[in-house]
Amino acid sequence: MARYHFIKHFKTITKHRHQVIRHCFNAGIGFQGLFHDLSKYMPAEFIVGAKYYRGDRSPNEGEREDYGYSKAWMHHKGRNKHHFEYWSDYNPQTKKLSPIQMPKCYVIEMFCDRVAAEKIYKGDAYSNKGPLKYFNNGKQRPYAPSGNVQAIRVFVKNACCARREKNICLCQSLGEKSRGNAMGEKRKHRIKLHLARK
Repeated sequence: MARYHFIKHFKTITKHRHQVIRHCFNAGIGFQGLFHDLSKYMPAEFIVGAKYYRGDRSPNEGEREDYGYSKAWMHHKGRNKHHFEYWSDYNPQTKKLSPIQMPKCYVIEMFCDRVAAEKIYKGDAYSNKGPLKYFNNGKQRPYAPSGNVQAIRVFVKNACCARREKNICLCQSLGEKSRGNAMGEKRKHRIKLHLARK
């Protein structure tokens, strides 16, 4: 009989959420960050998370190993816009499921999410190279819009190069590409992530 780790899972996802929220505030999308991953507390995700909890990886991986797919992940990706899997729809021209370009604010939240997950799951073994390695090794990358892929790579590479400073400024990676879009030039100097701080 499976053992459910309700308290441990609750602590892990809450710690992760708070880490993401801190990064989101530093990146200028604090209000958006307050709503990060709230669906993980819903029964469809929380019970599965407690059942497959290990503390060093996503519980969804355990569910996939048992069933070949994860119902919790399908529930999650359809309710959280910071996952690029959310941004897909049927294309009437190609008659296939096609990716949709993500708004920049959700690309940033996706980046904050990945860095925070590495910090929570890896603990003291965390390295700034981890998020980029995870992203590059992901089998799902071909299904993401190329623009999103490139943007996230730039963000994470900036983090990997941050050896001397505690603050990671994303102005260079976002500033020039943000002109005319929802981000705006006024936010150019506010997009900072304090990645070295746990």
